[in-house]
Amino acid sequence: MKARLGKFSISSVFIYAFIFAMAFIALFPVIYILLASFKTNQEIMVGGVKIIPSTWQVGNYIRAWKMGSFGLYTWNSLYMCFFIVIGSIATATVEGYVFSRGTTKFTKFVYGMVMASLFVSIGTLSLFPQLGIIRALKLNGTLWGVVLIMVFGMNVTQVFLSTSFFNQIPKEIDEAARIDGCNFFSIFLHIIAPLTKPLVATIGLISFRAAWSNYLMPYIFTIGRQRNIPLVVAVINLKSSGEAASSWDLALAGISISLVPMMLVYLFLNRFFISGMTEGALKG
Repeated sequence: MKARLGKFSISSVFIYAFIFAMAFIALFPVIYILLASFKTNQEIMVGGVKIIPSTWQVGNYIRAWKMGSFGLYTWNSLYMCFFIVIGSIATATVEGYVFSRGTTKFTKFVYGMVMASLFVSIGTLSLFPQLGIIRALKLNGTLWGVVLIMVFGMNVTQVFLSTSFFNQIPKEIDEAARIDGCNFFSIFLHIIAPLTKPLVATIGLISFRAAWSNYLMPYIFTIGRQRNIPLVVAVINLKSSGEAASSWDLALAGISISLVPMMLVYLFLNRFFISGMTEGALKG
């Protein structure tokens, strides 16, 4: 018994040490950025690997906020992310329910093609045809082009999680509702949708993260319309032009400002995110 306890104790030490090391590697860059944003530019450049600031420069955030007009660009990001999150939740849940309950060969073929696209990465090559669509709709220069592409672009991860989640809900519920006279959409809206809170939270977090941190698509779609750019693009612009081009303290303060909303969202909704990911991965 003692040997077992000793072996269990030693293995636990190694497991927790490994987890701690992985967490440190993942979190160290974020912690360094947040702490370095309170340093002077000189200390950042010549201070080596020292993490804690010698003097805390809170004014870095005030200067970066005013110089970069971050109030406007933060609003742009929140505005864009709101519609992307709402749209992604609506489209992903409907697609997942259709693929889960679909019994025709055509539905299964389409689902197979969607899943197959997980193994195909075209990267930035897709930007040109997407920009062509947005220009044809006369939405170039606005954030609505980004919203349209990200909502109706059929995110494969979201569709997979949604389909897997609905596969766990017994189809007998649908059949009982159909006997009572409900049609396909009534069953989804009034019976199935109230059961999808973990799924909604998961898709909402995934789509918010993707929208908030997306740089290339908003940058390309809003070229020539400086007032329409989101916060992430504004942070990069702050570092590459003007006084902040040689001021790492302002650049890191801007990056920290862009990190805060994402950290807060994960902090308060992490429980729902883990629950949705777990339930969506159990079956499908």
